[in-house]
Amino acid sequence: MMQRMQNSDQLLLPGGETTERQLTLVIWATTEKKLEFKPLPGFDPNFDNLQYYRAQQKIDCDEVYPGIYIGDGVTAKNKEYLKMLGITHLLNVAEGKRYGFVNTDNNYYADTTIKYLGLPVTDLPSADINKYFYIAANFIDEAVSLGGKAFVHCMQGISRSATCVLAYLMIKKNMLATDAMHLVRTNRDIHPNNGFLRQLAELDNKLRRQRLR
Repeated sequence: MMQRMQNSDQLLLPGGETTERQLTLVIWATTEKKLEFKPLPGFDPNFDNLQYYRAQQKIDCDEVYPGIYIGDGVTAKNKEYLKMLGITHLLNVAEGKRYGFVNTDNNYYADTTIKYLGLPVTDLPSADINKYFYIAANFIDEAVSLGGKAFVHCMQGISRSATCVLAYLMIKKNMLATDAMHLVRTNRDIHPNNGFLRQLAELDNKLRRQRLR
């Protein structure tokens, strides 16, 4: 049995192994293309009102896949905006009280109908984010499967949160890492750190091998 598992883990992948460099190249390639201007989710770009305009200044949020939004920690604390969007599930991939984290928890959203999940991930290449890939993917998938909306965030909505959304697309939507990266980056300027890219590449190779069995 062990021999069989070892052989399956060593299956040669068509086109070779996915690497951190390949994902980095996708980031570079999409950086050269200017993102089209898109209005903030939940706001009407044709509504001309100063107060309405000012309300948008503190919002950082993009819909990167139907029903899935990535944003920053400030926006995540804006419960009025989350309600306006119709958010049902909120994933904080930077839960904590230290610098670089977002200090929210279940209690913060107790006066809403939002289901909350917090993951204490540090935005460092050495951080072991892959242990949360399936937890995050299942949480996001629950929102989408029930017809709800998931808001995924970290401090800036660039690295930790983006990595978890990419893992969701790979695990639940059977997307290749490069395709998932391209899709999300056409909707938001994400930059997972090098360590997270490596772990996403490893996840991609694992999932690709599973599909070959």
